[in-house]
Formats: sequence, structure tokens, C-alpha cells
Amino acid sequence: MLPDAAIPVPASLMTLLAVFSPLFTAPSFRTFAMLACGFFVRSGQRTVCGMLTGAGLSRLWPHDRAHYFFSRARWNPNDLGICAAKLAIALLVPGGEAVEVLIDDTLFRRRGTKVWAASWFHDGSAAGPAKTGYGNNWVVLAVRVRLPMVSRPVAVPVMAKLVIKGTNSASRLWLGRRMATRLAAELPGREVHVTADSAYAGKELKELPDGVTWTTRLRSNAALYDLPPGRTGRKGRPRVKGDRLPSLAKLAAAAVFSQVTVTRYGKTETIAAAAFTCLWYSVTGAGPVTVILIRDKPKTGYDLALVTTQKDPDTATVIERYAARWAIEVAIEDAKQIFGTGQARNRTARAVEHTIPFMLACQAIAVCWYATAGHDPADTEARRANAPWYTSKSQPSTADMTAKLRRVIIAAKFKRPHAGQPEPAEIHAIRLAWEDAEDLAA
Repeated sequence: MLPDAAIPVPASLMTLLAVFSPLFTAPSFRTFAMLACGFFVRSGQRTVCGMLTGAGLSRLWPHDRAHYFFSRARWNPNDLGICAAKLAIALLVPGGEAVEVLIDDTLFRRRGTKVWAASWFHDGSAAGPAKTGYGNNWVVLAVRVRLPMVSRPVAVPVMAKLVIKGTNSASRLWLGRRMATRLAAELPGREVHVTADSAYAGKELKELPDGVTWTTRLRSNAALYDLPPGRTGRKGRPRVKGDRLPSLAKLAAAAVFSQVTVTRYGKTETIAAAAFTCLWYSVTGAGPVTVILIRDKPKTGYDLALVTTQKDPDTATVIERYAARWAIEVAIEDAKQIFGTGQARNRTARAVEHTIPFMLACQAIAVCWYATAGHDPADTEARRANAPWYTSKSQPSTADMTAKLRRVIIAAKFKRPHAGQPEPAEIHAIRLAWEDAEDLAA
């Protein structure tokens, strides 16, 4: 067994990494910290050995140590995600405010029949009309935050669960609801507002705990009902739902729309919206929901229908919340293209289930680090100076954040341990002076 090397880690980064130390044994935490640094520094393939090389440990640690961390070390990826979520919420979400959560799924393409849980799934980014791909499908939960240096909403991916066909985990809604429930249990007293697309609407929403609301796009063929009527005094069980409501198109034709000012996709505009309360009995059971019909430009009908389980919601807030769902699409794209998430070629069950949560946790750490310690107003100006074709660039991108963190980690390897320690050039000058003094004395 080769001896461990003392790899310097910036204090600002080590403070964040230390939050995860209770999840690991002492040797595993050291491996976690070093692989995380290698993940940040590595500019090529983020394979397991690539992260080891990025940390500068490829000749000091056996590669089995890195593979052991993912395939056999006893740490729980669910606990890792919860720790990352609590870190992001504590640092980036003001205390007392509701926690905005975004859920979506994505496919990390893989090859080979021996990759655990790999199969054919829908892939919206695939070329051609089929829109399918082979690989591992993951349901990702992100916390939506506001960064002072960025005007757009930012999604910080913190949790992920693997879709496994032939099991309960084959249901993406089942996985998403479980993650949201677990997060809410870890945040007693905080409201959790979940936003997802229309694929995340089903019977699982009947089991939402108190304090968790769910907002999604309403299907055009949704069976909606009036609220149940009051007791009539007759014998028998009272009605649990009212009369069946007409289709959304007929409801929109009879609804009274009012003007609402919303900020979405970087623009503030006034649109027409109509809201009403009803039951979506097959999905949310006896719990009432609020349906919001949105009309952007047409004078009749509706363009988009939203549904939320939140009681007495503000119409503009719900519309802006659903529009901000796009942030998780950006976060997933950043994970793949900038952070290299999914490039590790693990195949066994335990290794597959550990690698993606580890990489998403590293992405969350990187965003938290830049927001709390790494940002400098001069970063954007320096980026424009180095790339003058970005004439309209006024805010740092995710690539800028990772580049700043990479430079800080690399600089820490060459930084003097003590402020008074001389630089190599200074030592060389002193040695030359001694040699000159010896020649003069002779």
C-alpha cells in the first residue's frame, strides 16, 4: 500500500467538504475529498481514474482505492444528497423562506449489456424521430436558488435516484415523490414547493406529506370535478367529489381572465390568467387543487394549464415558479457538458448507484463555493478581456465558476504553507549571495 500524500486543499473548499465528513469513515472521507478535488481540476474525461489523475495521486494511490470508494465503501448516496441539499439551502436560501424544488429526469448514455440498470429510455436530446437512447435513466432533484451575481434562477442538483425497470423504481414519479418527502422530513418547519413537468402527475401525489406542495402542467384530458357538495341529511356515505367538469377548452371559453404581471425567462410581461379550485380526484384524491389557465397572446382559449396543490396560491407566483423549472434543464446540461457527469464507466450495481450522486454533489459544492467564497466582481471583466467576442457578457456562467475553482485548487498546490516561507527564487538568490561571499572571503 503506497503512502498517502498531503494534497493541499483551499481552506474555503475544505470548509464545505468537511460538512460531508460524518457520512464517511476517516479513510473514505479522505478519498472523497481527494476525488472531489480531482473532479474539479480534471479538464478531460471524469472517469474514476481520471479523477485520481486530476488530484495528482495516480502515482501515489493505487487505482483500486478510487474504485473501492464507489463499488464497496459503505456510504449512502441518499444521505450524501440530503447533506448536499441542506448545505445549499443553508448557504443560498434565506432562513424562513420556502424551499423551491425542481424535479426532472435525464439519460446518461452508456454502452454494454453488463452496465447495471441500463436499458432503452426516452431521450429528448437524441437525434432522429425515435428520441430514444441506451443508458442509465436518473431522476434528479434540484434546489432552486437566487445567486446575487446571476439574475436568472439557478438550480443546484443535490439528489438523484436511478430508474430500474421491473421494480418500484421504474416509476419516476414514485422516485421523485420519495426524494421530496425525504427532503421535507429533513427540513421541519419549512415549506417545500415542488415543480415538475406533466410526467410527474399521478396517484403518488395522494401521499404528499403536510408542508409539501406540487405544481405541474395539467394534461388536456384531465378529469376534473367540482368540490363535494355539503351533507344533505340523507342516509349513506356523503359524496367525495362533485359533478364532472367540462373539458379545459370549454372551461377556458367560459372563464373570466384577468391581467397578471409576471417575470419569466428574463422578461417582465403582462398576460391573461384565470384560476379556479376543483378536484383532480384520480391524481390528488379528495385534496382540492388550483388550476390556472394562461393565455399569452390569443384572445380565446388558453396556451398553458397549470395545476398546484398549494392552498390559495398567488397566481403570478405559480406561473413564475413553473417558468423557473427550466433552470433544472440548464443544470442537467451543465452537469453533462461542463462537469462531465456520467463519464465514469462503472458497471456494477453499487458503483453505478454511487457515481452520479457523487458527481452531482460535487456540482452543488462548486456552486456553493463560488457563491460564498469564489465570486469577485472582476471575474466577468477578466473573462471579457480574455474573450473579447463576448461583448454582452455581464454575469459569470457555470463554466466561469468551475474555471475559478480549478485555478484556486491548482494554486493551492504551489502556495507556501507559511506566509514567511521564502519562494524558490528567493532561496536561489540567497545561495548565489553565499557563493559570492565565500569567493570574496577566499
